[in-house]
Amino acid sequence: MKRRHLLLASASPLLLSGCAGEFSPGFSSWQQARESVLELMLRQHHLAHERWSLPQLLQHLAQSIEFSIQGYPEARSALFQQTLGRAAFAVFDARGQMSHDLAEPIPGAPALDPEPSLKIAVQRLLDAMQAFSAHKGQFKPHFAYGQLDRAEYQRAHLMHLANHWTQVQALTATARAAANPDNHIHSKETPT
Repeated sequence: MKRRHLLLASASPLLLSGCAGEFSPGFSSWQQARESVLELMLRQHHLAHERWSLPQLLQHLAQSIEFSIQGYPEARSALFQQTLGRAAFAVFDARGQMSHDLAEPIPGAPALDPEPSLKIAVQRLLDAMQAFSAHKGQFKPHFAYGQLDRAEYQRAHLMHLANHWTQVQALTATARAAANPDNHIHSKETPT
């Protein structure tokens, strides 16, 4: 049994190397992530995503956090969670960043609403983050990683947020002007 775990752990970086995406600077704390979510209301942003709008992405992130409290609608097998799932989390945790298919919904999750406003989607994500912080009981097993304690789940959520944050880009005055040359409104906003 120990040999199988050793083999799986040593193979995991190879299995995951094909899904590596852009470098994600990550969030060092729950507060930093909350501030980044709030910033979405202060500046116009563009989402580089093939299927989702920014409000839909925020719903996806909220679902992930909500399901850690309520339970995921579908889960991988216990064998997967205890082997490949745990190994994947260990690799992500060791490198401080995750990479996954950024267009893949959570298995079994309700469809993302195409209609909500950015304000509603931001509030849902902030509410989910607050509920996670206030939760006193045991968290439900992650659909792929299995049982995680509070600290592990928080790291998993922060890495998930950061991985998707690579898709969120603030529109600077220069980018807005290039995208809409007929709009001659000047901004004192500096590019990021």
